[in-house]
Amino acid sequence: MSEQTPEYPSLHDIVQRAYNNLSDGAWGYLAGGAESETTLRRNRMALDTLAFRPRVCRNVHELDTSGTLLGQKMRIPVLLAPIGSLETFDPSRRGGPSSAEAADEFDIVHMLSSRCAPGLEETAAAADNARIFQLYVRGDDKFEDDYVKRAVDNGYYAFAITVDTAHYSRRERDFDNRFVKTWRVGAGGMEYQALYTWDNVKRFKDKHDVPLILKGIATAEDAAMCVELGVDGVYVSNHGGRQLDHGRGSVDVLPEVVEAVGGKAAVIVDGAINRGTDIVKAIALGADAVGIGRMQGYGLAANGKDGLVRVLELLEEEIQIAFGLLGVTSFAELDSSYITQAQAVNLPHVTSAFPLMERLPGY
Repeated sequence: MSEQTPEYPSLHDIVQRAYNNLSDGAWGYLAGGAESETTLRRNRMALDTLAFRPRVCRNVHELDTSGTLLGQKMRIPVLLAPIGSLETFDPSRRGGPSSAEAADEFDIVHMLSSRCAPGLEETAAAADNARIFQLYVRGDDKFEDDYVKRAVDNGYYAFAITVDTAHYSRRERDFDNRFVKTWRVGAGGMEYQALYTWDNVKRFKDKHDVPLILKGIATAEDAAMCVELGVDGVYVSNHGGRQLDHGRGSVDVLPEVVEAVGGKAAVIVDGAINRGTDIVKAIALGADAVGIGRMQGYGLAANGKDGLVRVLELLEEEIQIAFGLLGVTSFAELDSSYITQAQAVNLPHVTSAFPLMERLPGY
């Protein structure tokens, strides 16, 4: 590479390096979905069937790509989404701390999964970043309360509970690769997730002062329940297409959730958010922030913490280009008038946002 050309000039380069660096099992775990992977593909289709309606002859010389989530300002409105076994993709095998350091360097929020090593204390000690802790419920009320205390004591400014994993899904790429995480085999405590109800959500809000996010909301009805119980953040997600097969794409769900929330809670969305234009579309539809999961994994697999920072830089560059060509200078100027329904031009799959991947031998 010349001094003028960075090692990773595009997101294509990041994804390709991740693919080359990871074993078949690790790539399948990161890229795969549940059963037929229909929900996974619909996540991408939901974004690909949205086209832009640009406005011209506007002053777009100065751009502001920042966003805010639950009072925390971010350089771009992107959250590093919680990923179980994040250490699998990080060459240093540090996982959570690498993502925390990238979030700190780039000034965005990191949401740490309770299924990510080395744990919430060690990850908090690695960087002085804005952080949220995400919990899979694997125990009783005391189990939950203990995690809340540990998170608050270690500077996590909000707490998320995943609510779309009452039962484990079947991820057939993992079966095909004989790649199954030990914590998914005979994992204890799953019955507590299956027993988790709105009564538990109410108990949390009655007992704890820390802002609560529910992750895995997929209907207006459940979004309305969140608002009724005082939930602070509604996280629209289908687990990256890794839980319920034949669900709707997350961005297809987003408008009805935004309407049901009515500005009474923050709205986050994830699911196939791969490009800067995807972020722009989601914010135009009313989200406050987006989560990136696979892109986070790709960045770490490409080059650890530095690879993830480069992913964020490239997303920011793509947002800036989209702003300038749409005729807006900030996310605050965006609304649904800037997008319209259109026919998709590619068959959706996990890397269809990166068409140059198709030239790789054997891909």
